[in-house]
Amino acid sequence: MTGATGAAPDDADAGPFALWHFSEDADLATFTPRIAPTQRDRSTAQVWAVDTWHAPTYWFPPQCPRGCIWPGEATTDEDRRRFFGHSNTSRIHVIESDWLDRMRACRLFGYRLPADTFSKHPDAGGYWVSWEPVTAVDRIELADLLAQHADAGIELRVTPSLWPWWRAVIDSTVEFSGIRLHNSSSADATP
Repeated sequence: MTGATGAAPDDADAGPFALWHFSEDADLATFTPRIAPTQRDRSTAQVWAVDTWHAPTYWFPPQCPRGCIWPGEATTDEDRRRFFGHSNTSRIHVIESDWLDRMRACRLFGYRLPADTFSKHPDAGGYWVSWEPVTAVDRIELADLLAQHADAGIELRVTPSLWPWWRAVIDSTVEFSGIRLHNSSSADATP
């Protein structure tokens, strides 16, 4: 689920444009097109990647439910105050308490992919797809995901349930990305 419909905000701290794939597998080299489990009914086989600006939405254990928000061009002053008024960051990520130990223990690898065969996904900002096999050109290790967030100036919140916050997010004007929300163990896990 994503509310990221436009271009990525102008953020010099994001670094140069690149396409990334994140995995706990340290030995990936070639990425073969496949149908993502969440896309089986409406997709063809593809290699998925995310651009540099949206890459932090994947600095988590892969199955971790998380909500990520940032202000966009259409974000109202009221929503800026409501979501970002008590922080000096422009990005907030939220996970549930049940995932904190897994977040601490996760060793994640970021694979930089060549952009030449990729096309921008038409419906989801920050996502790119290729219909051809792709060989990674670089691999980096993200050994401390909490520090990764802190170093990037992203506020990471840990809460017993992300759902009360998430309901407010999807009824707001902030840009958002909700990933693996179906994996929430929270009793009130309904949008």
